[in-house]
Amino acid sequence: MRKGYITGPILGALWLVVIATTIAVTMSFATGAAFRPQVLLSLIWGALAGLAYVRFPARHAPARLGVSALLGLTCLTGFGPVLIGSDTTLQAVLVTIVAIAAVMHLSMAEILKELPFGELTRHEYEDAVIRFCTGFGYIFFTAIVIIPFYVMVMTSLKSQQALLQNPLDFSVDLSQGWALFRSYTELFRDFNFGTYLWTSFYVSCLTVFITLLFSVPGAYAVARFRFKGQKAFSRSILLIYMVPMIVLALPIYIAFSLTGLRNSILGIVMIYPVTTIPVALYMLQGYFRGLPTEVEEAGLMDGLSRLAVIWKITLPLSLPALASVSLYVFMIAWNEFLLAFMLLDDPSKFTLTRGVTMLNSSEIPRQHLMAGAVIATVPIMALFLGLERFMTKGLTAGSVKG
Repeated sequence: MRKGYITGPILGALWLVVIATTIAVTMSFATGAAFRPQVLLSLIWGALAGLAYVRFPARHAPARLGVSALLGLTCLTGFGPVLIGSDTTLQAVLVTIVAIAAVMHLSMAEILKELPFGELTRHEYEDAVIRFCTGFGYIFFTAIVIIPFYVMVMTSLKSQQALLQNPLDFSVDLSQGWALFRSYTELFRDFNFGTYLWTSFYVSCLTVFITLLFSVPGAYAVARFRFKGQKAFSRSILLIYMVPMIVLALPIYIAFSLTGLRNSILGIVMIYPVTTIPVALYMLQGYFRGLPTEVEEAGLMDGLSRLAVIWKITLPLSLPALASVSLYVFMIAWNEFLLAFMLLDDPSKFTLTRGVTMLNSSEIPRQHLMAGAVIATVPIMALFLGLERFMTKGLTAGSVKG
């Protein structure tokens, strides 16, 4: 294996399969036309391209580019890495050819960078394999995240007629203008989605507030005070997550029905923190342990009470952890479905996830369900992307002492 003329063709063959599959799927989604990767031909052409890239060093860039261009042109013959349907437009065909040639040239030049034709050192061999695995990982994980979201968004922009004609056509007709968003307009106008959004927002905010109200003093007590059973309590905080929520569903339903809390926002606000306080306690106690005790002791010596020390010293120093816990708890409350589905029957009190479930009916067009899913996903996605750095800091803070 540690020969350039063996490693190059193997990596080239596998990489062209990845590229052909990615481009075929992308073009199918973008145009609605028929594109299909040809695995066997991709392996053959990729092996030849890998051999050529190892045989011709980086200084022979024109030769490498010629190989990639020839690789793209083979798609016109039907014996290329991607099989193009007969009804595909000329523009889509050209885009496919250029994409295969360009992506193959740039990526293969990077993967097989400075790889000699003959004997390879262990460092050269491992570097090439790592670059291949890194590129594959980026493409794979990007695809499993983007493809479902893309399908969801494109389906929400379709009309009922277009979905019936070709359910697998995920292209969009931009000439329709604002009519593309008619599903979203109808959701807010006819299905009361504005109320669902507001309910989910303030329920999630109240959940965050109640969770922090109980978890901050609890985590501080576990991290700073010494009492009987402290270590056992600290280690067993997350034991509640070992019990599936579906097991607790029936007792919760019966208890809330008997107390009149079922089908009320108050009941939801009471039960949501039960699921979030343990993880908040666990996250915050680790952070509090990482804070220097000398700062708090200095505050106590200056005459501050323990509560004043927590309020004026500990909490300001814990803002990254508090931000990450708040974001995490907000996401849990926003996306919670089982309890809302079980406890809420009145449409005027539905949370967003409960409202989206109502759209999963044969009587409601599929594009409305997808539009509801987009409405439920985009706000929390934007919030997470905007505050991701705080969540990362808070999750890793306190993991290393000193």
